[in-house]
Amino acid sequence: MTSATQIRIRPETKSDEQEIEDVTLVAFLNAEHTDHNEQFIVRSLRQANHLSISLVAEDEATRTIVGHAAVSPVNISDGSENWYGLGPISVLPQYQGTGVGSRLMKQAMAELQSSHAAGCVVLGNPNYYERFGFRADPSLQLPGVPPEYFMTLTWRKPTPTGTVSYHKAFEASA
Repeated sequence: MTSATQIRIRPETKSDEQEIEDVTLVAFLNAEHTDHNEQFIVRSLRQANHLSISLVAEDEATRTIVGHAAVSPVNISDGSENWYGLGPISVLPQYQGTGVGSRLMKQAMAELQSSHAAGCVVLGNPNYYERFGFRADPSLQLPGVPPEYFMTLTWRKPTPTGTVSYHKAFEASA
């Protein structure tokens, strides 16, 4: 295994698409709370031209992709603009815990901030995402999800109030 210092974070290229799909599939293979459709979501977001940010983590020694982060616009029922959703974010199991996911997260959030995003939402484990400033906020909700697992990171106040909806690509199953 390689340390995170030998990992390069870069934008995806067309030639990365199959490798991203493979990494995403393997990363979620034994994960809890998944429908195992994350690779289809990324593909559908790409096909719909709805991937605002798509970053890969590449092992510099082997030139293989070991992680991926996707960011796409979300809609908020109160009409707030410039809000995004993080995910799926994938790291091969043998690279988890080495800082690869953290580097992908930090780069994705930096790119969102530099593009003047108002904020970002994520559905996931609070123990992981709270490290990056995400917090559960009852003013934003994702129907059918326990509120503690749906978190926001606001850069431009105020935080919107309403229901968040993701692109229809998140319904992809093949």
